[in-house]
Amino acid sequence: MKLEKFHISTSVDIENNTINQNLIDQLITITKRITCEEGNTKTIIPFLIINRHTYSSPLTPSVLTPSFCIILQGMKEIHLGNEMFYYYAGDYLASLIDMPASGQVVNASVDSPFIGLRIDFTTKEIASVAMDIETDIKQNMKKQSTGAFVGKSDPELLELFIRLLKLIENPKGVAFLSELIKRELIFRLLTGDYGHLFYQQALFEQQADGIGKAIAWIRENYSKSFNVEELAKSNNMSVSGLQHKFKAITTMGPLQYQKQLRLQEARRLMFSGAMDATSAAMEVGYGSLSQFNREYKRHFGLPPKKDIKWLTENYESYEKDQ
Repeated sequence: MKLEKFHISTSVDIENNTINQNLIDQLITITKRITCEEGNTKTIIPFLIINRHTYSSPLTPSVLTPSFCIILQGMKEIHLGNEMFYYYAGDYLASLIDMPASGQVVNASVDSPFIGLRIDFTTKEIASVAMDIETDIKQNMKKQSTGAFVGKSDPELLELFIRLLKLIENPKGVAFLSELIKRELIFRLLTGDYGHLFYQQALFEQQADGIGKAIAWIRENYSKSFNVEELAKSNNMSVSGLQHKFKAITTMGPLQYQKQLRLQEARRLMFSGAMDATSAAMEVGYGSLSQFNREYKRHFGLPPKKDIKWLTENYESYEKDQ
């Protein structure tokens, strides 16, 4: 599914686009002053990362973690299950849970690099802000939405990022002030046009019975074997209810979710040099090396040894980009 909207531009649209672009240009200028390094650059603000690419990357499987990623320049393609999203300068991707996905930077170059910003957060932080505000949050709970979505930024969001980046250049009180800005960012998201997507009841069930707890359990115990019947029973759900809600949020079933988490971790272990294929397979829960090799090739396109060799020779920033 391509996230594209077509409408007739009005004078208000043109004015808003101009304001947004001016703010985006300011953000690009500040990021260039902070860093021109390739890949993901950590900042003195623990939850803020600057992402920069001067090349178009291959479609690479990874795991989205709870975060808010905004593009300042360039374009990115994201695959979630059978859905495909494109997002551009001024758009953002919000991921609310750990979700296996594939993504690639498109049409980046030295003259026109991809530039983005990422803020990491937790669902507890979202819930904390939600409980503190009195404004009604727009909710549409009739249909469960996926745990990640693409939205369009507005001047208020962009100005928050400008304030955040300026703290890096003038770091007095950065620890205290950055957390305030982060909470204000969550507030803007909760009360904005995408609030009903950002605030989903299921995503706050991490500490209680329900689909959120089931997702969290698999994420923390992906190396352990389980069956769907036991998982449903332990979370006071029917098997059909668990399957339906799980797929609605993660775009895949529980066992497929577990398998993708296992393969991603095995790939990371091998690429880092910590383990060979046999050890990595056993570490993530595979009892059969042949099954591991077969599923690895199906997911990544190459057998483990050839895939790691390809990553080492052609995608040196893979580890830094994760």
